[in-house]
Amino acid sequence: MNAQLPGHTRLPEPQLAFHPEREQDRSPHPLRGLLEFGPYSRSLLNAVLDPIRVATLAPHGEGSRLVHFISELEQPHPPRERKNYLPDWPGFSKVFGLRAVRADDPGAQVELPADLDQKLERATKPHTLLAEELTRALRAFGAAGGDYDLLMILLPDRWQAGFEGPESDPFDLHDYLKAHLAMRGLPSQIVRENRGLSYFCRCSVAWRQGVALYCKAGGVPWKLADPEPETAHIGLSYALRPHAEDGRRFLTCCSQVFDSDGAGLEFVAYETADFRYFGENPFLSRAEMRRVMARSLTLYQERHAGRVPRRVLVHKTTEFKAHEVEGAFDALGHIATVDLLQIKQDAGWKGVRIDPPAPGSTRRGTPARYPLERGTMLALGAAEVLLWTAGDAPEATGGRSYFKEGKGIPEPLMLVRHAGHGGWEDTAGAVLGLTKMNWNNDALYDRLPVTLGFASTLAHTVVHMSKLGPRPYPVRYFM
Repeated sequence: MNAQLPGHTRLPEPQLAFHPEREQDRSPHPLRGLLEFGPYSRSLLNAVLDPIRVATLAPHGEGSRLVHFISELEQPHPPRERKNYLPDWPGFSKVFGLRAVRADDPGAQVELPADLDQKLERATKPHTLLAEELTRALRAFGAAGGDYDLLMILLPDRWQAGFEGPESDPFDLHDYLKAHLAMRGLPSQIVRENRGLSYFCRCSVAWRQGVALYCKAGGVPWKLADPEPETAHIGLSYALRPHAEDGRRFLTCCSQVFDSDGAGLEFVAYETADFRYFGENPFLSRAEMRRVMARSLTLYQERHAGRVPRRVLVHKTTEFKAHEVEGAFDALGHIATVDLLQIKQDAGWKGVRIDPPAPGSTRRGTPARYPLERGTMLALGAAEVLLWTAGDAPEATGGRSYFKEGKGIPEPLMLVRHAGHGGWEDTAGAVLGLTKMNWNNDALYDRLPVTLGFASTLAHTVVHMSKLGPRPYPVRYFM
């Protein structure tokens, strides 16, 4: 059966801002924008202090490898991969206007016991042993701000058996360490040997590690250049605590609030037993949805002198049940515009770009060498739209085709509106912009907006926190 689809729309590649006042300091390319203009927060009063002091934790006898790694960030490196995207790395201080150095205090350079390798080889539960040894070593470190600004941890490849638990134990060492250090107020940079110390493209490593290190020290590399004013973006994600002393399962709910320019520096998290399953997915009760939305709104107001946003857009990957919609409006009913948006990764659709035939030719068009352009939008109805957040992005690379994933046919996200009204361009454009706001990597975009990418990471990380307080947590502790 043939069906006629409506015409598609192409949203422009979002621009990024690199200065709080100079509107001309903008670029669609995050790394080239940093090279040309410097980071956004360099012009703010609360800019990152120079130098960024890095404490280290390494295997016995390998602390010098991290010291060399830190000093290597100051050296220039040409790209050996993604050459149509990665610019040359000129050195950390030339990109960010400050230095990253090893902390001077000898107590900030810690090595693990010499017999740890032998213990791990004999251990029946290497993930438990490694977590215990690292926890013991981390007692030497306090909160950031005294003698150091963040902690860098080296995990060698030979400890791979201790990075995750068996199928019966959903343990993840990375999440465990982040949760443990967040409770202590210490941001961290975990360096895997194969992805950091020995990766063949040192330019790629320097950009990825450099941007992340700057952000974890409190810096803001870029923001969205053309935000919708007085708008809050809220990302919701849930994770289940696998065990509870009384046998009950608790849902950890994470909510991160982003300003209209995509900057979200804190989130709230809490546990609840007041949820229900529909299929395999948990959903909040009306009271719990009201609670999390009220907390999220309070977080926004605390950062905006008590003002409420004019518009709130809430993102999650599962549908909004009727009681969740009611709970959201219980808390947000006085907001002028509220959009509840489900963002589905598995939409079941694909699209192929067809190059038109040559003028005068009677032949049909042929499949193009590159996929659909990023930002392509196709409406399926009043409440559903397809949005390609992955695809060809020539606007960001000077007109040259660039597909970050390199191969395959990118699938669109399906945006499903469960509450709200109006056209799709502003709503989908905001989602597209938020795919460029992950400060924990060097990529042009993520497939998911940062509202969902971060919220999911946070929800699974805080499961490892022994106690969740009512206070908001800085995101940089969990990056």
